[in-house]
Amino acid sequence: MTALRLLLAAIIAFAFYFIGAKAGRGRYREIRRSAKKAWNDPTVKKARAGSKKLAKRNAKKITKAVHR
Repeated sequence: MTALRLLLAAIIAFAFYFIGAKAGRGRYREIRRSAKKAWNDPTVKKARAGSKKLAKRNAKKITKAVHR
C-alpha cells in the first residue's frame, strides 16, 4: 500500500512538473494566483475553520474512547 502511494505521489509530481515546464513561468504564476485566491476566499476559510474545529472535537472523543 505504501509503495502504491509513493508511486501515485511520484506520478502526480511528474505531471505537475511537466505541466509547469510546458506552460512556462507566466502560467505557473497565474495558476498560483488563482489557487491563492481560492484558498483565501471567505467561504473556503469558513469551511477550513469548521473542519479544523470538527477534527479537534473528534480527536478528543477518540482519545477519550481509546483511554477508557
